[in-house]
Parts: sequence; C-alpha cells; structure tokens
Amino acid sequence: MKLPLIILCLFIALIFYVPANAQKRRVARTVRTQSPISSSAVVVDETLSVLRARPSLFAPAIQRMRRGRKVTITGSKEADGVTFYRIAAAPSGTGWIQAEAVFGKLRRNDDERLARLVQASDGFDQIEIAEQFFELYPDSPLRPSLLLLYGDLLEEIALKLSRDAAGRLRRPEMAASGAPLHSYYLNFVSLDRYRKLGVTFLFNSETRKFHYNGESWREITAKFPKSAEATEAQKRLDLLKQKLEAAGTK
Repeated sequence: MKLPLIILCLFIALIFYVPANAQKRRVARTVRTQSPISSSAVVVDETLSVLRARPSLFAPAIQRMRRGRKVTITGSKEADGVTFYRIAAAPSGTGWIQAEAVFGKLRRNDDERLARLVQASDGFDQIEIAEQFFELYPDSPLRPSLLLLYGDLLEEIALKLSRDAAGRLRRPEMAASGAPLHSYYLNFVSLDRYRKLGVTFLFNSETRKFHYNGESWREITAKFPKSAEATEAQKRLDLLKQKLEAAGTK
C-alpha cells in the first residue's frame, strides 16, 4: 500500500509544479521582451548627435544628426556609461544616438535641461536652440524668462548686424543703382539665417541701424501679463518705440 501512496503524492506534486514553473518562464520572457519606447523627439545638441550602428560610443558612426531633425525613439539601452536611444528618422535614418542629444516630452524636466542649454550657448547656436525650446515647450513655466532673454539677444545681434552692414555695403554702388537705401539693408546677406528662423529685423533709415521687432516681448505681455518678465518686456517695447520713432523706419 505504501508504494501506490508515494506515486500518488508524486503525481499531485507534478500537477502543481509544472504550471508554476511554466508561469515563471512566461514572466521571464515578458521581462526580456519588454515593450519598446515609442515617442517623438528632436535632435538639439549637435555635439552629441552621432548616429551609431550599435549602442556604444565605439560603434561605427553612420552620420551626425543635424539640429532640428525629428526622430522617433523605439528603444533604449545602457552602454559605456551613457544611455542610448534606438531611433528612426525619415526618410531612412535608423540607429542609436546618445540620449542627451535629443529633447521631447519623454522625460521629466526636459524643458529645464533645454533651458540650461540655451543659457550656456552663444552666437547663432543660442538663437537656434531657443527656437527649439519655444517649439517643443509652449506651456513651460520657463517660457517667459526665455522669451525675455531671446529678445535681448536679438537686439544685441541687430546692433552687430548694423555695424557689419555699414562696413560691407558700398555707398558708391548703392548710389549708382538708384535702389532705395533701406532696400539694401533689408536685403543684407547676413539677415538670411535669421529670416529662415522667422526672425524679423526692422531698419531705421535715419540712424542706419537694425532693431529686433520685439515679437518675443509682445508675447510675454500678452500671454504672461502678471509675470515679473512682463514688466521688463514692456520697458523694452517702450524703448524700441523710441528707437523707431525717427523718420525713415522700415
């Protein structure tokens, strides 16, 4: 009688063990095949934007992604002390890129990180990166302060453009053509890169100086009227009006 009892116990144990073990295997498989990320992002930091064949800083480079390139993130992996995102970019770009090169809404506080990058940059790069911030984060609480900074930067650039134009535009040629003076200035080649970003500079024919049109300051006063930045923005708009009051402003 003992032998059949032992067999019965083993059979019962086997019934419970097999499903439990199968369940463990299913759980393990689920972890390995975790659903990939699927989120849109934009390349901003070109210093880190090398697209690689594999998730490694030593993997072959496919290309360097340009600022403003829109990508879709489909996965991530840690390697060489950094996080890599697997990305797809139209029309045929696929590969791995360092996570810090891209910005979007896939991580918390990405707007803060991009705002810091704007403040740490300079020259035309600073303007381009600020434009990416405005496009990506229209509702960020940091927007008013970035808009104020952006306007100040463009007014400084306007003064530099004024000096460059005065040195490069030749008065004898302008006089010989018969074209209006302001048309030469408003066709000045150095304006092209800003025009592509949607930036508008005005020109005062009396002083022969460019001025930023103040669009970012007006956005602050219209959309964030109770902010501390609104007071400063209004001061800048009032000063801009004074600069443009002289006859000949275009």
